[in-house]
Amino acid sequence: MKLVVHPAVDADRLEALRSAAPEAEWINAASSSEAQAAMPGADGFLGKITPAMLARADRLRWVQSFTASLEHYLFPALAAHPCVLTNTRGLFGDVIADQVMGYVLCFARNLHTYVARRIERRYEPEGGESARVDFASGPGVVNDMDRATVYLPRATMGVIGMGGIGCEVARRASAFGMTVRGVDRFPDRVAPPSGVDRVDGLNGLEDLLAWSDFAVIAAPHTPETDGLFDAKILAALRPSSYLINVGRGAIVVLDALVAALRAGSLAGAALDVYEVEPLPPGHPLWSFPNVILTPHTAGYSPVVAERHRALLVENVGRFVRNEPLLNVVDKVLWF
Repeated sequence: MKLVVHPAVDADRLEALRSAAPEAEWINAASSSEAQAAMPGADGFLGKITPAMLARADRLRWVQSFTASLEHYLFPALAAHPCVLTNTRGLFGDVIADQVMGYVLCFARNLHTYVARRIERRYEPEGGESARVDFASGPGVVNDMDRATVYLPRATMGVIGMGGIGCEVARRASAFGMTVRGVDRFPDRVAPPSGVDRVDGLNGLEDLLAWSDFAVIAAPHTPETDGLFDAKILAALRPSSYLINVGRGAIVVLDALVAALRAGSLAGAALDVYEVEPLPPGHPLWSFPNVILTPHTAGYSPVVAERHRALLVENVGRFVRNEPLLNVVDKVLWF
């Protein structure tokens, strides 16, 4: 058996892969030309395959992407090829969900606003200082400072894409007492965590958005989701709703989002991914005080690399033992 790796991995990672298939011939190709030269006779490929590499493959049965997202990876010849494609989904769910809840807490408690005011040395609560409760009367009346917050156990969250990330988001939101629903391309395949009211198909998206105080996009970039959140879909949100995108930037049309924010059609947005990355310094989104922008950081954590290696090692072992592989991808749907 022959297995090709490109880009080349470090010695420790290569040794871990070899341990799962010690009798295989391993080619740890540092250059694309080296990888191309190694493709004849290769049974499996791990990493970033190109059309030129695939064209030289004569018995390739398995391709393992090093990434979870595949919009940058798939090409027509690979989609048509009989090889099995697997990806690395499932590594980031809890990590990204933590960042989502960070956004939610910022909006619910105005933390992003107070961070900005700290820089300005402004001791000024949302709702106005005049609303502050004194020690004599106590909190007997709901005031403007109260109304400037969101009480999460009375709030709703709609999750778009109930895969590994979406389910972890839902689990955390439920722990905060929020009422959670989801939509998914394949709702019958979803095993939602405890606390999720229901999961509908994508035909329920607009109803979900109209219901949600917080709408979280955790879907992959696919032909179906490309530009999905256009002006029509964004219009389903309420003026009191917040949009959060940790899925893929291509899902949200930024011009439409800017227009909705300017019109006051939603309360705010938090984005970790964008149609164009990096987001240009002159983009209008930078100027909205009710928008949180993070530079595509939600998936980063010290635990991810070890999970990544463990998944690759497991799939190599399964491949050589002719066992079902993890994370098999539908190459037409991109996930």
